[in-house]
Amino acid sequence: MAAEHRRFEIQGRVQGVFFRQSTRAEAQRLGLTGYARNNADGTVTIEAEGTPDALAALEAWCHQGPPAARVDRVEVSRGGAVQGFADFSIAR
Repeated sequence: MAAEHRRFEIQGRVQGVFFRQSTRAEAQRLGLTGYARNNADGTVTIEAEGTPDALAALEAWCHQGPPAARVDRVEVSRGGAVQGFADFSIAR
């Protein structure tokens, strides 16, 4: 199955609650590559690539996040060009 690319914008209490680290662990568990990054406006951006099923599982996870998070909104952009990330990292 061909890899797909998705971008997730997560809003809520998602910084300072290990959201990026937890996302990396979940993405690695699902076999995804990409990154998670904090933004100046308090949101988190996730770029992820992998199978459609794994990306759907990450999307579902993003609506909950780690235990200390409060997710208010998840915006998903589908169909971007596959970047070919080597692994899943935490961007600064």
